[in-house]
Amino acid sequence: MKIGIVSLGCPKNLVDSEVMVGLLEKDGYEVSEDLTESDLVIVNTCSFIKDAKEESIDTIMELAKLKKDGKLKKLLVAGCLPQRYKEDLANELKEVDGFVGINSIPDIGKVVQDTLNGKRVIHIENTRYLYSHDTPRRLIAPSHSVYIKVAEGCDNRCSYCIIPEIRGHYTSRPMESIVEEADNLVENGAKEINLISQDTTFYGKDIYGRYALSELLKKLARIDGIKWLRLLYTHPAHFTDELIDTIADEISICKYIDLPLQHISDNILERMGRNVTKCEILSLLKKLRERIAGLVLRTSFIVGFPGETEDEFKELLDFIEEIRFERLGVFTYSKEEDTPAYGFDFHVNEGTKRKRLNAVMELQKSISQEYNQSLSGKKFQVLVDEIDDKDRHLVIARTYGDAPEVDGQVFVKSCRVCSKGEFLDVKVIDTYEYDLVAETINEPAK
Repeated sequence: MKIGIVSLGCPKNLVDSEVMVGLLEKDGYEVSEDLTESDLVIVNTCSFIKDAKEESIDTIMELAKLKKDGKLKKLLVAGCLPQRYKEDLANELKEVDGFVGINSIPDIGKVVQDTLNGKRVIHIENTRYLYSHDTPRRLIAPSHSVYIKVAEGCDNRCSYCIIPEIRGHYTSRPMESIVEEADNLVENGAKEINLISQDTTFYGKDIYGRYALSELLKKLARIDGIKWLRLLYTHPAHFTDELIDTIADEISICKYIDLPLQHISDNILERMGRNVTKCEILSLLKKLRERIAGLVLRTSFIVGFPGETEDEFKELLDFIEEIRFERLGVFTYSKEEDTPAYGFDFHVNEGTKRKRLNAVMELQKSISQEYNQSLSGKKFQVLVDEIDDKDRHLVIARTYGDAPEVDGQVFVKSCRVCSKGEFLDVKVIDTYEYDLVAETINEPAK
């Protein structure tokens, strides 16, 4: 039997998809990249915000049409959407043959078999599931740049966020399991390890009684073969001085920090439940920039949060102008049922939200362009992600300051044929608003 899989949402969802693929292959199924050749297709969904839910539903309906046209036999919906909406979703989506939640991943083989046998399965568990180093996992993303999920769930309880309701309390994986998984991934060609969870800086607090990310990073940094270690999804309230020193001192740790701040107004931060103040954020940013040479900071903000005034939005714009983040994303507030913010007063209308988002992006575009221009003529080591089909001398790569998928790219004209996962030494010869153009200057680094 051939199984197809569509993975939507964030890298945390991607890891879940890769675990499902590994478990299915262990059970004897063949995973096909061509959905129309599959006996059953699994859609691993996201339901974090409105846009993610709409993408999930649209994808389900597109696949349901393929099923109706006879191009696939069965359709299974997995992940956050069924975990969040359970039986309600089954009643609304009659076209779907089965539903499996995030905690039912270990049973994916049985769910698939029952679905193929004609049963309509609804397998939604509340018992926590967290994969381990010995869990079958088959990468469906490039093998040279991989994600490791260090924990599941979240205890921050931000007022706008549904994740704790879907994925439960924060649960860290044992350090030894993470290190062993990293070892295995490196043996299979991984050069870049991206650490992820809902809040990576909270790692270890639940099982060790302390923030243990710094200790974990030091252990990972000792693994031969890891060229880049990258931190994603950190929280400003949980950064320790020890962690900052570890990032600064360890050569293999990318001087890149993904630090979603969400806002800077003290009033909005309090209403968001972020447990951090403007003064504390400014102090942390100053410390990070002073102590980590060559630091690239990525952040994200939410505009149009309930009660956000024009003055508070102006305060956010002024803050962005002052700090000049190298990387920045912005989202409009999404009103999510079962979150505290859903019942807040003074919701901002969609037109105003969109206007504010555009204002932030316009400002950041000029900041990013100025930053990229400052890199002209500089030399970097870049990681090759893609190679042109017609000319293997043309590649798309990234610097240490660019996380996979979300940041800019470096377009490189190489002096020789290259391979994915290779490191090249390059010199920047041109710049765009978000991307760079470079040429190779010598043989790739070993």
